[in-house]
Amino acid sequence: MKQAKTLTDQELGSVLDHVNQRSHSARNRAMILMTFWGGFRIGEVAALQYGDVFDDAGAVKPEIRLDAAVTKGKHARTVSLPEKLKRELAAYQPKHPSKTAHSALFQTQKGHGRGFSANTATQLFLALYKGAGIDGASSHSGRRTFITKLASKGVTVRVLASLAGHKSIATTQRYIDVNDELKRSAVEMI
Repeated sequence: MKQAKTLTDQELGSVLDHVNQRSHSARNRAMILMTFWGGFRIGEVAALQYGDVFDDAGAVKPEIRLDAAVTKGKHARTVSLPEKLKRELAAYQPKHPSKTAHSALFQTQKGHGRGFSANTATQLFLALYKGAGIDGASSHSGRRTFITKLASKGVTVRVLASLAGHKSIATTQRYIDVNDELKRSAVEMI
């Protein structure tokens, strides 16, 4: 099976520009950036509840704990959020406040507190990438890009595996897209 495309910063910018011109832009932008800046799987994004991300005062938590039930390998893990993702979620929160910690963080346009399934979120991402003119991108592109970018900055495979929630570094190594930028960075270390 072909792997999801990793996106350049310019391609991600094109996707976000496209998202910003459409309805539900705050929601869609936050969902996409959860995958690119947090390395979340689409099923994990779809399963997030308001209380997973925001504390009782409405502030973004520094880490999100994912229960085993929502992770691919059925192993609970904690995801540390980078500052730029925390800022993005803080901007999202006032536009989509919740009355309960158990409400879906990202609700479908049908409303009534309904969250996405992994499949419906995947279909949304495919439509957004297609609308932005990005061929080969899928709901897994953000996660692959997250891992590849960190690898290009010298983060070790062992740390990457932990961030991704992989039990095997061999799995993590398959995510890393060896591209021209990565090769140029490597030779400059000489």
